Amino acid sequence: MTTPLLPQAFWFRLSVPCRKVSGLPKTGTKGGLLGLDASCSLPEISTLDDKPSWADVRVAWNPGGLAIQVETANSTTPAPKFATTDDEVEGMHGLQVWVDTRDTRNVSRATRFCHRFSARLIRGNQARSALDVEVTQRPIARAVADAPICRPEILAARAERLKQGWRLELFLPTEALQGFDPETNRRLGFAYQVTDHDREDQFLGVGREFPVGENPSLWTTLELRD
Repeated sequence: MTTPLLPQAFWFRLSVPCRKVSGLPKTGTKGGLLGLDASCSLPEISTLDDKPSWADVRVAWNPGGLAIQVETANSTTPAPKFATTDDEVEGMHGLQVWVDTRDTRNVSRATRFCHRFSARLIRGNQARSALDVEVTQRPIARAVADAPICRPEILAARAERLKQGWRLELFLPTEALQGFDPETNRRLGFAYQVTDHDREDQFLGVGREFPVGENPSLWTTLELRD
């Protein structure tokens, strides 16, 4: 069987529902930040190219912002390596998210409504098994205009180590999302890249063989549903 020249995700533009979940982020001292259930899971597009989908990515929204949850399993190493210094960022475990609050489909360069957030897992200070998350907003290459850079402290994130993987929860508040207004627009452009030291990066649609991190027309549409 010949290998396709282009990935299957290239041939269509995905539009998926994003459920409204009230009460996020959770503010209790115990338990998770989000706790999204399986009804919030995004489709596993990588399976169209016979690639394993090793990360379960779930999304939800409410008037306060956008919630993203990632859970990995069946890691090839029971004790994954996590970054401890800035020099170890490349190739480590984490998540990149791109959000276009206008879901612009006819431009190939990011506008001021396009955002990029990076979350990487680092070892916690309290215990060897604990995990922390470092979240930053970054500019998008070749953008015609940059979204305002938010204050890092408003980005809520939590991570925990699992038996054979990890879970990461991230909440992007409206203050961090220029133009986020569900009252007038229920469609968001969305893309992600989940990175694990032991596996090939997982994307929602096409991967780095295309300029997915720079071109909003390659992103998926999230339809905000009540």
